[in-house]
Amino acid sequence: MSEVTAEMIENGRARDPVSATRRRRMTVKMRQAREKLTTVNDRARPYAPDLLRLFAQSHRSATPVMCLLVLAIGASALMWVPAPRVLGWGALVCMAMALLYGFSIAFLDSNPEEANLKAWRLKFIVAESFNGLAWAMIVTLLLQAHDPSARTFVLVVLLLVAAMTAMVASSIPFAVAGGLVPVTIAIVYALGPTTRLDSLALCFLCVGALVYFVILANRLHSTSIDGQSFRAEKDALIAELEQAKLNSDEARRRAEEANLAKSRFLATMSHELRTPLNAILGFSEVMKAELFGAHAVPSYKEYSEDIHSSGQHLLMLINEILDLSRVEAGRYELKEESVALVHIVEECRHLLAMRAKNRDISIVQSLDDGLPRIWADERAVRQVTLNLLSNAIKFTPQGGSVTIKVGWTRLGGQYLSIRDTGPGIPEEEIPVVLSSFGRGSLAQKNADEGTGLGLPIVKGLVELHGGEFKLLSKVREGTEVIVIFPPERVMNALPQLDPNAPEPEHAPVPLRRAPRRVAA
Repeated sequence: MSEVTAEMIENGRARDPVSATRRRRMTVKMRQAREKLTTVNDRARPYAPDLLRLFAQSHRSATPVMCLLVLAIGASALMWVPAPRVLGWGALVCMAMALLYGFSIAFLDSNPEEANLKAWRLKFIVAESFNGLAWAMIVTLLLQAHDPSARTFVLVVLLLVAAMTAMVASSIPFAVAGGLVPVTIAIVYALGPTTRLDSLALCFLCVGALVYFVILANRLHSTSIDGQSFRAEKDALIAELEQAKLNSDEARRRAEEANLAKSRFLATMSHELRTPLNAILGFSEVMKAELFGAHAVPSYKEYSEDIHSSGQHLLMLINEILDLSRVEAGRYELKEESVALVHIVEECRHLLAMRAKNRDISIVQSLDDGLPRIWADERAVRQVTLNLLSNAIKFTPQGGSVTIKVGWTRLGGQYLSIRDTGPGIPEEEIPVVLSSFGRGSLAQKNADEGTGLGLPIVKGLVELHGGEFKLLSKVREGTEVIVIFPPERVMNALPQLDPNAPEPEHAPVPLRRAPRRVAA
């Protein structure tokens, strides 16, 4: 058993620096997430860093596509405009896109906690406005050609730019406005004053498209806020789960240290208590038996008997506590061997027969003949049987009966059933009596005192064997306890040999069953 020192206990009570740091970080993260979720005045304000980052990421991804679009539009514009002027316009647009791309990369590489969000938002709005102005300059480039096809081409390009601006810059509404205003002015200039019906229809179409792009940008902005809200809620949930995990780990660590200290305490106290207790039991037995002569006062003999019985009760309590602690800690080692369940039950019944006779309780047996042996710990099986049978006799009123059954289970295992005609246990108290030091209300009224450790020890020992423990009880009808040993523990008996049968040339050597160990 591991030694428990004062330093270990003190360290267990102290806070781990690493865990404390993680807990503080989780607390800050949870507080930030909750602040985002509880802000109702301005929905976008708590998510300003996230929206700016989304804007920068969108422009970083869209810049290569926009460059290809500039090349395609410039190549098409060569049909109406000389190459130098097209190159000048292309350089202006590329400069605007390079400015946006540079701002985006710089913002993504910066620390959002230390960045000046208002300054970056202003930079993005100015850069997006300059980008829209550069695209709008295509009007002055192509309308001088005085070709209806060039005019139509300009309108298509400007509407395409307006659509891309509404989608890419939707996370910052003022940037969308800054990019669309120059484009809108350019479209109005390209349409010009006209009274022709087809021109009016084209004008209404362009205006409707611009209005649709504005509505689309607003919808995308709301969608972005909702997405960031869901992300904040997810982060808050993850932070709470991490906080709960840290609390669980801390509680588990403290429980392990407390269990280690408890085991050390029990081991030490068992030795310290048993040494003087053996002396008390020995000398009280000598005094009770009057080995060195009769007592001068007869009361001394009664006192000696009380001392001896109290010492035995205390020794039994110590043994039960130690057995239960070893079972719960998984340190109970099974010394398995081939045992006969029927013989153990018969021996236990014989030991308790006198106690049952004194209480006028009849014991009825129903034992199946020819049951094979089981691979189990004989001491543990005997303790299980004695505890269950003594409980049945203790809580059965005078004139009652206790029924013992041993037989096969449906799956090929073996079972032990002990049923009494006692007062029974209320259904809601069954978990209480199965817990350590738990006693039902009817047991507390019984004259025979108990520690409340018998059934938990029985249940633990049965589970160590891989078996099953069942407690069935009804008030005023009695209690039945069933212990089931699994089929894996039943040893298959060899078939009987016929003495008249001829011996085979090569008789098979019977294999001995290897002992199995049940993990604690």
